[in-house]
Amino acid sequence: MSNEFQTTGPHSSKVHSSASSLQPSVPLFLAPMAGVTNSIFRRICKERGADILTTEFVSADGIMHRNARTQRYLDFTEEERPLGVQLFGGDPERLAEAARAVVDWVNPDFIDLNFGCPVNKVVCRHGGSSLLRDCPTLEKVAQAVIKAVAPLPVTAKIRIGWDEDSINATTTARLLEGAGIGRLAVHGRTRSQGYSGKANWNVIAEVVQAVKIPVIGNGDIVVAEDVLQHLSTGVAGFMIGRAAMTNPWIFSEIKSLLRGDPLRFQPTLQERWELIHRHCREEIVLKKNEAIAISSMRARLMAYTKGFPGARPLREKISTINSLAELETLLTPLVKEHSPQKTK
Repeated sequence: MSNEFQTTGPHSSKVHSSASSLQPSVPLFLAPMAGVTNSIFRRICKERGADILTTEFVSADGIMHRNARTQRYLDFTEEERPLGVQLFGGDPERLAEAARAVVDWVNPDFIDLNFGCPVNKVVCRHGGSSLLRDCPTLEKVAQAVIKAVAPLPVTAKIRIGWDEDSINATTTARLLEGAGIGRLAVHGRTRSQGYSGKANWNVIAEVVQAVKIPVIGNGDIVVAEDVLQHLSTGVAGFMIGRAAMTNPWIFSEIKSLLRGDPLRFQPTLQERWELIHRHCREEIVLKKNEAIAISSMRARLMAYTKGFPGARPLREKISTINSLAELETLLTPLVKEHSPQKTK
């Protein structure tokens, strides 16, 4: 394993809950989220403190076909590094072939294997969390990909099990460590939970104790203070997903908290609007069609404007907009009205 990869979350960096052990060096990961974490959003989060980025997951078949959609999933800029490409699938040989193609195509810093996605269309193709019920195949997939791309590091993401009656995260983690996986992210929910209920950080802590590779904790990091509850698990880093969709500044807020800064950074309404405006502009450039870009941004805009004054009627209006000008008409006066006035 390369030295560069080791610095992203060494096992020796495990931290504990005493005040003296709060460390700004705990790496923060942006979770890969389908339809969300494209290059634009990844850069936004990187600028605000995310340390390690991963692409949206891509199927092995998509890689082999090298179609335009797959190319968009894999596009990234140099400032996004260190960055990994996440793959899913259930055929060891096919995934190994796809991983080699990814390395030749875009030269990522690591390959990440998705063994956690709960979505039916992935599970029914024997991908994602489906493999948590088929540990022999899961192990073969990991071994095949690791062999195919060596010496490039390979990481993995899992859930704690298929359902409450089959929690097997420690077993899965040991298998993956034995196969040569260099770092493991654990989402503290079962596949049957989807994104409901609470993440089980006790199981994540058990995984930390079961293996020597770095374990990254994921699940229910909603505000910066949530990391304090989980430092005692010994995780080597934290992965943030849905909270970043609403508040990309959460990475800066966590780092500020861990440093013990007396004044924690919190974005103003004006700063939030400037980020929204920038994201929309870049999406328009990317998609080369304003109506398509703004339409595709509606779900992101719903998340970004959570907590805005008059959020409910605002979201109803956002759900119908098709241009940046319409969004400006909605938000510019709102931001001016609720922003502090400068004294003369």
